[in-house]
Amino acid sequence: MAHPPMLKLAEVLAELDMSRAAFYRMRARGKAPKLIKLPNGQLRVRRADLDAWWRDLEAAA
Repeated sequence: MAHPPMLKLAEVLAELDMSRAAFYRMRARGKAPKLIKLPNGQLRVRRADLDAWWRDLEAAA
């Protein structure tokens, strides 16, 4: 079974056009897409989670 597409944090930041600091502030407020922490400490976001997060933002606008 293939794993769902995962994005590196840098890829997510580029798509959002957001700095790492701004992303972490948003995350602290519970407003960021769901992050997955890998055993090596790196962070990933599932493509599906990021797409759902975008849809939620559009619905709230």
